[in-house]
Amino acid sequence: MSVDVLLEGHWWSLQAPAVAIWTLGLSTLLGLAAWKIRAATPGAAATGAVITASLMFATVTFPYKPWQTGLIPILAVMALAAATTRLGRSRKEKLGIAESRKGRQASQVAANLGLAALVSNAAAQSWYINSLEFSAAFTPLFAVGLAALAEAAADTVSSELGQVLSSRPRMLTTLRLAEPGTDGAMSLGGTFAGVCAAAIVAAAGAAVMNGDLTLFLVAWIGGVFGLFFDSLLGATIEQRGWLNNDAVNFLSTLSASVCALLILRFLVPHHGIG
Repeated sequence: MSVDVLLEGHWWSLQAPAVAIWTLGLSTLLGLAAWKIRAATPGAAATGAVITASLMFATVTFPYKPWQTGLIPILAVMALAAATTRLGRSRKEKLGIAESRKGRQASQVAANLGLAALVSNAAAQSWYINSLEFSAAFTPLFAVGLAALAEAAADTVSSELGQVLSSRPRMLTTLRLAEPGTDGAMSLGGTFAGVCAAAIVAAAGAAVMNGDLTLFLVAWIGGVFGLFFDSLLGATIEQRGWLNNDAVNFLSTLSASVCALLILRFLVPHHGIG
């Protein structure tokens, strides 16, 4: 048994109660806060709490500090989504494209955030099983999950602000003018806001996980790729009714993670994943 595994077991035995209390407590409070401010329905708030707890457990490092986990990028996604959803609500309501005042549904939360939790947990399991050093294996793999979170923020912010900043977006596939809220339509202002949102989430994740510039760039590029992929799906298969918005959102976060994984595998040799 390697020294890394022994040390990990030692830390877990000492701090497991604190990890459980902080993780379950903070994720529950976050879910209640989302429900209280009507950012999410009760079911969505519970779903978000479970995903947050899963991400926090997956990104535990020792000595344990709850603010050095996946909690922070999740908070960044939620804050950006809540702020931009409320911005220009009266205009969105007149256009009939405003988010429900009851908040997002459980399916929306799962579609936007679920993949990040799955990928991060897979990354953590790979780290534990192979007893590799944190800086050598876990951080690059976490970029794959972080890219999914960056895409979720980018998609939400670009959609919500695009409806406020631009009255006539254009279709990604044809560049023709479209009505606000049209699937696959993008505006310059909304897209720029989405790219910035992806950068904020990627930076938050890289900072709390002690990552380097590579972690930030991989997650950011993956998130931006997913943003454009989302619009491509919206302009094609979603408009044809083959998939609903939740399925498109899930596939978009998946594309962000795949993009990040490919960058790590082929373009970043010293961080590559074999």
